[in-house]
Amino acid sequence: MDMTKLDELKDRVEAKRHELLAKLSEMKADSRAEIRQQHDKLRAKLRELEGHLKDGWDKVTNDVASKLNDWLKKN
Repeated sequence: MDMTKLDELKDRVEAKRHELLAKLSEMKADSRAEIRQQHDKLRAKLRELEGHLKDGWDKVTNDVASKLNDWLKKN
């Protein structure tokens, strides 16, 4: 994967990650059941992202890049 595309993907993934983390932060104080479920779903999405990036950005293959693009589309 060329560095320009990788940098662009990294920027998009990091922006989405920060957006999800901000939502999680907002939800922490709310104890309603539906909010807790949304909170758990967001945490699962972030865990999925961590799994894709377990080897770091330096080792992102085309397969991992494809998974990250799919992750962005779902989220």
